[in-house]
Amino acid sequence: MSIEPIPADLSFAVPGSEDQLTRAAKGLTERGYTAHVVDTPEQARDLVRDLLREIGTDKVVFTANSETLRVSGIQDEVDGSGEFRSLRTELAAVDPQDIRTMIKAGAAPDVIVGSVQAVTEDGVLVAVSASGSQLGPYAAGAEKVVWVVGAQKVVPDLETALRRVWTYSYPREHERWRVKGMESFVGKLLILEREYQAGRATVVLVRTEIGF
Repeated sequence: MSIEPIPADLSFAVPGSEDQLTRAAKGLTERGYTAHVVDTPEQARDLVRDLLREIGTDKVVFTANSETLRVSGIQDEVDGSGEFRSLRTELAAVDPQDIRTMIKAGAAPDVIVGSVQAVTEDGVLVAVSASGSQLGPYAAGAEKVVWVVGAQKVVPDLETALRRVWTYSYPREHERWRVKGMESFVGKLLILEREYQAGRATVVLVRTEIGF
């Protein structure tokens, strides 16, 4: 049986304006996050590398499944360079059927690097997942969190952020799996209103479109 595509609202692929990025960075800062704005995915990759070095190369780093990390080269940088302790590399020796071991290891890594599906102009983050494996570490399990977020994910408010999830991010992810003969779905949704621990979470906003 063929898997039907889901139409995506391509208006959500348009990068936000400089004013929107400025407001989002300000909103994030006021909500307890460290915010950076960079021009390109390459600059984001370099900044993430520097941040991970500052945190410590002895720390275990979990790269969440993310088109943003893949396209920017951050996933390869963390998991393939040998400079950092990659959780994915360490779990390569675990039996793929031993799901509980992998879930437990990913639930509380020293650091998680990933992305979100939307950021509001006043600094609220929205992340979605099929399995939810990255959402626990995002919320509290990881000691440090770094999110890399394309400018097209900056939206005016939470209502628009949720609409972006269902009409753009989900259809794009569904299409990515459809060409492999599988379906995607939204299994878990996390709304991050504020970070309670100063210095724990960093958001790197990229002025270009990257990721879903």
